[in-house]
Amino acid sequence: MAREPLSVVVTTFDNAETIGTCLGSVAFADDIVVLDSGSTDATRDIAARLGARVEVRPFAGYSAQKQAAIDLARYRWVLLLDSDEALTPSAAERIRVALESPEAAGYVLLRREWVFWRWQPERARLNHYVRLFDRTRARMSGHEVHESIVVDGPVRRLDAVIDHYGERDIEGRVDKANRYSSLQVRDRHTRVPRFLRARMVFYPTIAFARYYFWRGHWRGGWAGFVAARVHAFYAFLKYAKLYELRRSSDEGRRRPFEGEHGKD
Repeated sequence: MAREPLSVVVTTFDNAETIGTCLGSVAFADDIVVLDSGSTDATRDIAARLGARVEVRPFAGYSAQKQAAIDLARYRWVLLLDSDEALTPSAAERIRVALESPEAAGYVLLRREWVFWRWQPERARLNHYVRLFDRTRARMSGHEVHESIVVDGPVRRLDAVIDHYGERDIEGRVDKANRYSSLQVRDRHTRVPRFLRARMVFYPTIAFARYYFWRGHWRGGWAGFVAARVHAFYAFLKYAKLYELRRSSDEGRRRPFEGEHGKD
């Protein structure tokens, strides 16, 4: 049975280490688009060698950049991947089957995480995201961070797994927590939640427990423990930066050299 043609869209920046694995996993696609934001390594060369259409545009933010990549797709059905992700062979087959007779406007795929030095444990909960969709009925959410696909129509879960290689070390994960928490402040600055001091005190512990125990990362040994601690730190940073924003907004920020003692 003939299937709907598929475009795969990928956004990249200096991802030479993983782009080959990413694109190799979707070699069955009818159209592969790579939107690069100015890589200085071999990312674009590798992508072109593997048959992708490569475009270069300055980075416009996570959501806007992905929407721009989606807009470059030739076909109605789109699979959205990050450049450090790759489909498992079984996921590729399930996508091919789903596109023989699509029963939804979008499909949720599962994602398995590489956690520092090992894959997350088999029985830990997998993240899940809409990644396969009819682009005439879908769009990016517009958020600065944790952007997602918003679908106008039914969404179903597809038993298909994406492997995510992510941050390879603790430093990279902490840097990401710092960067993403700042972006979340930009997303939420007009609707700052109440009780920020209480949230700073209590929510990191809740975030740790949810990640480590409820999602099952305790099964991942020390890698799971460290990841849970960084996740808790991210929760703290998010509310601490919102608290800082509210204080500077309510009271105004007065620099030391602007005070009376700093004048000539």
